[in-house]
Amino acid sequence: MLQLNVKNETSRLRAVVLGTAESNGPTPKAEDCYDPKSKQHVLAGTYPTEKDMILEMEAVAAVFKKYDVQVFRPEIIKDYNQIFSRDIAFVIDDKLVKANILPDRGREYEAIQHVVSQVAPENVIELPKECHVEGGDVMPWNDYIFIGTYSGSDYPDYITARTNTDAVIALQELFPDKIVKAFELRKSNTDPKENALHLDCCFQPIGKDKAILHKNGFLVEKEYEWLIDSFGKENVFEISKEEMYNMNSNIFSISEDVIISEKNFTRLNTWLREKGFTVEEVPYAEIAKQEGLLRCSTLPLIRD
Repeated sequence: MLQLNVKNETSRLRAVVLGTAESNGPTPKAEDCYDPKSKQHVLAGTYPTEKDMILEMEAVAAVFKKYDVQVFRPEIIKDYNQIFSRDIAFVIDDKLVKANILPDRGREYEAIQHVVSQVAPENVIELPKECHVEGGDVMPWNDYIFIGTYSGSDYPDYITARTNTDAVIALQELFPDKIVKAFELRKSNTDPKENALHLDCCFQPIGKDKAILHKNGFLVEKEYEWLIDSFGKENVFEISKEEMYNMNSNIFSISEDVIISEKNFTRLNTWLREKGFTVEEVPYAEIAKQEGLLRCSTLPLIRD
């Protein structure tokens, strides 16, 4: 059996589900894209190839191997995008919560049944249908659970709005001992530079007390200010609109000291090293074209 344990974003990683780019299927039609960035690349003819994406994901797998992390992979579904394992489920404490994601993506969860079946059934939670939530919006941070959401009455109009108020309430009820803190995110179906698809597209805690932040991702300034106050301005790395678009906040922590980051994130990686982090650089620019990066393609199961 798997003894799940995830209390935050940065404790030493022991087991993880890493998505797969194998049999990713043909380039989608523009009208079938779930986010503005993928659509942009489809229209420009720059949508990533399966071969390139497999190489990128294997580079991450190699880093996990180096740090002795147990890695699970989804079962391959032919011609199906299974890169972003973070979207389909998430772990808080010893519970695995199945995400209620876009209906077209339901088969992705079935492909990790060989992992889910190793978890005690009472620790696998399925939320009610009206609770929309994806793992990219959910961040356990010790006593807190940070959640990205969008509560506007036009929520149904945004394919980019993935986590609703019902889910925020449900998670608070599931974890009564935690403080659930929701953040309203900026959404756009058409402009990727004005769209925070998930909370981890504009914010991520790192180390013990630091964070990466993009102000424009937040709709409510005082919610953004709360994060600045909580972490302290000197501990926050502010990313620009261009860096947000390139997914600079979507890196992944193996421990409080070790971070996997994209090799082109020069400004960020320099800052991280100055702050004492070990930065494991990997190529991930092709996968980034689908508006997801390292955090999106990993589902942590066990951290110390």
